[in-house]
Amino acid sequence: MSYSGLGSPSALALLLLLAIFAALVLGAVPLSVNEVFAVMMGNGDSLHNALLLQLRLPRVLQAAAIGGLLALTGAMSQGMFRNPLADPSLIGVTGGASLGGALVLALGISAGVGGDVSIAVGAFWGGLAATTLVYRIARTTEGTSVSTLLLAGVAITALAGAMVSILEMTVDNSTLRRVALWRLGSLAGASYSSLGIATTALALLTLASKPLRDVLNAFLLGEAEAGHLGYNVDRSKAILTTLIAAGMGVTVALAGAIAFVGLVVPHMVRLYAGPEHRALLPRCTLLGALVLVLADLLSRTLLAPAQIPLGIVTALLGVPYFLILLRRYQARLVIS
Repeated sequence: MSYSGLGSPSALALLLLLAIFAALVLGAVPLSVNEVFAVMMGNGDSLHNALLLQLRLPRVLQAAAIGGLLALTGAMSQGMFRNPLADPSLIGVTGGASLGGALVLALGISAGVGGDVSIAVGAFWGGLAATTLVYRIARTTEGTSVSTLLLAGVAITALAGAMVSILEMTVDNSTLRRVALWRLGSLAGASYSSLGIATTALALLTLASKPLRDVLNAFLLGEAEAGHLGYNVDRSKAILTTLIAAGMGVTVALAGAIAFVGLVVPHMVRLYAGPEHRALLPRCTLLGALVLVLADLLSRTLLAPAQIPLGIVTALLGVPYFLILLRRYQARLVIS
């Protein structure tokens, strides 16, 4: 099978299913293939049923949904800003979403029923505010400055981090621990209710992104050229910004700040599938799901029975790739 064949949607879907099955089998308490099938057929013992159905299955499926969201929002960000370095975690979106979610946690709004939803709402507004601010800073009469975009993203991320630290100084120890662990990124609290939120968000974002694929393709030519082709540039950017903020709001609310998936996955797909967004977006969703399922498997197994925060695993995997990518585009990042 060719490299491009390995990257087809059907091949990626098959690899994702295999990764999900491997993640169900492996863990601090490994299960055999027969034991997993027995549980799925309703013939497993009570211990295996609880381990697989209540703990491992919702976590693995949620990892797939969150990974798809991260990669899809990353591809949309890169398409809107016309740069492969424009990942939500690098341009301040993740930082703003983290601040919004942490504010909800610190104020105790997330307590009780609807906690995940309230955190998602706070993270959405934080991410939306950060996206809008960074874009307005980077926007010039000649277009969007890439160097300014990244520098503004670094500044907004630092500011959001400082404000979250101030929040942490004002809360009690239990809330402080909850915020700190949440910021590192984890799927340990996955449940079927949170899985429902993640899969619904992914389905809605996928549907909403379909009419925007041609707009993103037009953006590759430039905003002025997209306008000449008949697209409403300002309206399209507003819709894209809202969708990106909504997607990141859900991911930050349910899994904390997970970096580099939205940067690395679209770039990997673009290497073999090209920049055309009708091919790029669905492949990014599938590959993002695959990457995060494997990353979460590593977080559960590398130091078992202890768990490494998922955000640390993705950073360890993504930083080297980002440095290579940054090196490749260093000429564009030189500040004149």
